[in-house]
Amino acid sequence: MSPDVRVGLIDYGAGNLTSVAKGLRAAGGDVRYALGPRDLERVDAIVLPGVGHFSATAPLDASWRAVIQDAIGARVPFLGICLGMQWLFDGSDEAPELTGLGVFRGRCRAITGAVKVPHVGWNTLDHVPRPAPTLDGIAPGAYAYFTHSYAAPVVAASVATTTHGSTFSAAVERDRIVGVQFHPEKSGRTGLRLLANFLRMARESA
Repeated sequence: MSPDVRVGLIDYGAGNLTSVAKGLRAAGGDVRYALGPRDLERVDAIVLPGVGHFSATAPLDASWRAVIQDAIGARVPFLGICLGMQWLFDGSDEAPELTGLGVFRGRCRAITGAVKVPHVGWNTLDHVPRPAPTLDGIAPGAYAYFTHSYAAPVVAASVATTTHGSTFSAAVERDRIVGVQFHPEKSGRTGLRLLANFLRMARESA
């Protein structure tokens, strides 16, 4: 598969960009690092990675939000990974003074009922019975790699859940907006398949 999908990978200081870029390139993406909002011009897809505390999303200010919202409005495929997925919701109790983008309604809350937090390691993806192009070819019960202490609620857009103490969204998808709580760049064949499906979505909509 030729690297013909131009992917804007947002660098706001809170993501493992090297691993994410490697995964995207392996799946057929032409990765372009976005250090500022203008770097998202003329891309076919946008990826927002992220690890750590929700306060790390503070640099995603009004200028970033405006460009991202315009891109989403123009139906440019968007993928949020881990903290990047949580930012797509209204906000998180981890940093209540900050707001998320609000594409998906609800707040991210601390994982409860688990023997060990943070949730670190491999866990299953339990599919929700609704169409999800980015999960094409990923069997229910497939394993993916997680590392987080807060999680997004199960909502109408949830296409996969995971249980670690409580049950929460492992993946959400609506139109061309996708979020995954797990790290596809660390999830072997399952993660590579998800990234390839996302790039196929971008290729078809370009």
